[in-house]
Amino acid sequence: MKTGETGMYPFFAMLSRMKYINRWGLMHNTRNENICEHSLEVALVAHALATIGNRKFGKNYDPERAAMLAVLHDASEIITGDMPTPVKYHSEEIRKAYAEVEDMAVEHLVSMLPEELRDEYRGIMTMSGEADAELKPVIKCMEERKSGNRDFSKAEQTITQAIHDMGLVEADYFMKEFLPPYGLTIEEQDYTREAGLKFSESSQMVFSKVLK
Repeated sequence: MKTGETGMYPFFAMLSRMKYINRWGLMHNTRNENICEHSLEVALVAHALATIGNRKFGKNYDPERAAMLAVLHDASEIITGDMPTPVKYHSEEIRKAYAEVEDMAVEHLVSMLPEELRDEYRGIMTMSGEADAELKPVIKCMEERKSGNRDFSKAEQTITQAIHDMGLVEADYFMKEFLPPYGLTIEEQDYTREAGLKFSESSQMVFSKVLK
């Protein structure tokens, strides 16, 4: 059956398969992460970076657009699968070849939409909208942060330096103020105390049991 025949457009059904594509297939993972989980985390941080940039540093980002770009930034991997960053950027030839494959995958996905919707989603997946150029570093920042794997020696230092080199004050602020708790346990984060929330004694007992 051809795309669009009898009203059948499989674009969103294909996007729902993001949860089946695991990242870092070549590396040791303590837990698997699929591109659906990854994209949600990237979207949350991209939105945060755009908001921080606007509210604290006088930028003019569109946080909602940043989040949507992040949601679909790896959608092409439904077709291509995930290629680990060290492989993808091993050489300029591999990088260019993979970029072409990604472009073809995006076009294949876009072809699964009605004609009048294609430009909109093509623009999101390729970040080619009028104001997307200023948002690309925001997405790239989070990608750098998430591209590390403990299989690589000094990966964390390299990625951290790459983010600093981008010169995004909002990224530096996020890394200073929000990144450290990522390495803490839920007890160490102690978010209820830090947020100033107060529970009754009976509620605290129930809550403590849940966390154990």
